[in-house]
Amino acid sequence: MDKGMFVDTSICTGCKACQVACKEWNGLEAEPEYFKKGPGAPYPVAFNFTGNSYDNTARLGARDWRHVIFIEQINSRRANSRWLFMSDSCKHCSDAACLNVCPVEAIERTDLGNVIVRQDKCVGTKLCNKACPYGVVKYNEKTRTSHKCTLCNDRIHNGMGTACAKACPTGSIQFGDVPDLKARADARLSKLRATGEAKANIYGYSEAGGLKVFYLLMDNPAIYGLPDKPVIPQRRRFSFLGGKLAAMLAGAAVIIGFRERGINKSGDRARED
Repeated sequence: MDKGMFVDTSICTGCKACQVACKEWNGLEAEPEYFKKGPGAPYPVAFNFTGNSYDNTARLGARDWRHVIFIEQINSRRANSRWLFMSDSCKHCSDAACLNVCPVEAIERTDLGNVIVRQDKCVGTKLCNKACPYGVVKYNEKTRTSHKCTLCNDRIHNGMGTACAKACPTGSIQFGDVPDLKARADARLSKLRATGEAKANIYGYSEAGGLKVFYLLMDNPAIYGLPDKPVIPQRRRFSFLGGKLAAMLAGAAVIIGFRERGINKSGDRARED
């Protein structure tokens, strides 16, 4: 049965424990662009202060597979103000754009329904980066491959839940069988609407063929940066490439990658000399 996650934003406190757990479990490095070494400084320091509340991650990336979004809804009179939080990640779409467009079939869906990028097959075409309507898949300059959340593929195939759900102190992130999670989501939505939360809604039941990671939102999806009607490129649009041309493109990407590695190594040897 397909596994997934239900993210209840109504009880998220923005603590970022999920981000830390994701980084630790998956051994993800810090984004190089978020740190720099100033004159006389013995080590790099963080400088990516976005000025957007307490959100300094800013977006999902090749090394940031989870991002806690901070949304301040404060009017000029500071009346009826509120903060909204959402722990965001790959949605593991049933109709996954990234999987549809990959010419070398490096992106696969496992028997548990999660979508993964096979690093041993990825050749860095970046087509998946452009296709994803949620901006999830990102290219890593160091590995020259694309990366994203795997739904803790190693953990869930060994009977464990995701690291983010395990670390969440409020239960905002719940892992389990998708049908069970939907039943919980529906019950929670009914409870919130009964208390007057008219804007509360579920996002992810129908979008992109149905998301394995879906959300209970406290406002319109656009407020959280989620598209109302995500556009999903289909595999048939790329069928004209044919097997041979796709293989040629993949081969060209590999050759370019090897050439760049060779140039970098030559540069390093020159500097050492």
